[in-house]
Amino acid sequence: MNRRCGHYSVVVIRRLLARESTTQIVRLAVIGILNTVNYFILLNLLRSAGVGLFVSVTIAFGVATFVSYVLNRRWTFGLDESSGGAAETLRFYLVNVAAWAATVAVIWIADQLFGPLDRLGENLASVAAAGITLLPKFLSYRDLVFGKALQAARGAVGA
Repeated sequence: MNRRCGHYSVVVIRRLLARESTTQIVRLAVIGILNTVNYFILLNLLRSAGVGLFVSVTIAFGVATFVSYVLNRRWTFGLDESSGGAAETLRFYLVNVAAWAATVAVIWIADQLFGPLDRLGENLASVAAAGITLLPKFLSYRDLVFGKALQAARGAVGA
């Protein structure tokens, strides 16, 4: 590992351990838990209605992403404006498309490894995917999605 990469890792770890980041991670997790419950309700309703697994995952994930954007912008990161600009929203959805792809991949791999998944298996694979994507999503939200708005808010407070 080169020095620059090592330095960046230390900076990321320090920022994660800062009080503000810890509070944000806890809030993100609370929203994530509530959103996961909503995701599972919708996923299982769709599956019970005969909708295919990957279509159900996609619809449930899309709804959860919309709710996540609104709640994380407002509560996790404390941004008062009702919504961000189009670029911010696009970045949020792109991060979540990557998370969706990871979710589908985890479910597909589980399905391949363990044979056709029953409903419990589908839900357990979804939980595993949520755990795998939590920290990368937080870092992406904080730094890539809401970074400019957070800097602007800090500048307004300091002015």
